[in-house]
Amino acid sequence: MAVHKLILEDVFNEVSYTLIGIHCTIEDYRVAYLLNKYLGINLVRSKEDLDFKNSKSNYAFFEWEDKKHLTTWSLVSNICKREEARDIDLKSLFKTQEQITKTFNLIPEYRQVNYFLKIDNEYNYTKEKSILNRILNIPQIVTAYTVDASQLKSKDNLIFY
Repeated sequence: MAVHKLILEDVFNEVSYTLIGIHCTIEDYRVAYLLNKYLGINLVRSKEDLDFKNSKSNYAFFEWEDKKHLTTWSLVSNICKREEARDIDLKSLFKTQEQITKTFNLIPEYRQVNYFLKIDNEYNYTKEKSILNRILNIPQIVTAYTVDASQLKSKDNLIFY
């Protein structure tokens, strides 16, 4: 009896979304507000942040589902800063601790990017240039550009819920 083997690797590795990296230093809720205003969308903060590595890092997450165009817009923070206490051994009778700040990145390949805007469309139809130009017109945003998601090593971190 013949054995048939199905190879589905190419089907699931296909990238069907647009990913835009955003550089700015303002708070996450202000970025969401400005994107809503300039792009005409309605991003809303999720009740729970994205949680990675057993609560070692949390990333702010905003999402909006455009049912008319079958598009899901997601804004996620790329940087998480967390303070941790570390014991210092000074060879003395008492133990001392110091506070250190650790920085975690959702996408480590792009450490300098503050936020990612993921536009997931079932029909792979987005006006990428138009969206990018409108984002670049926002005065508080330093720069924004399209990221090739197929080249990312940590693209699994971009699978939300």
